[in-house]
Amino acid sequence: MVPFFVQIKCKLGQSYTVANALAEAEIASEIYSTAGDYDLLVKFYVDKETDIGHFINEKVQIIPGIQDTRTIITFKAFGGG
Repeated sequence: MVPFFVQIKCKLGQSYTVANALAEAEIASEIYSTAGDYDLLVKFYVDKETDIGHFINEKVQIIPGIQDTRTIITFKAFGGG
């Protein structure tokens, strides 16, 4: 499995709605509310063969209340488990 993160900027007043929709869709590994330019930080895992761009376009950006996304591709995890 390939991990990656997506920062999500929500429309005003929609961050809890978006977070709940992501949780209900059961596509995210972890969902965090954050301070700063983006409202949510979400961790996803996909199979090696999955096109991350298509996944975000077809599974994430279609959720009502999302204004913008920023994808963070990771290389190596250090420490912990």
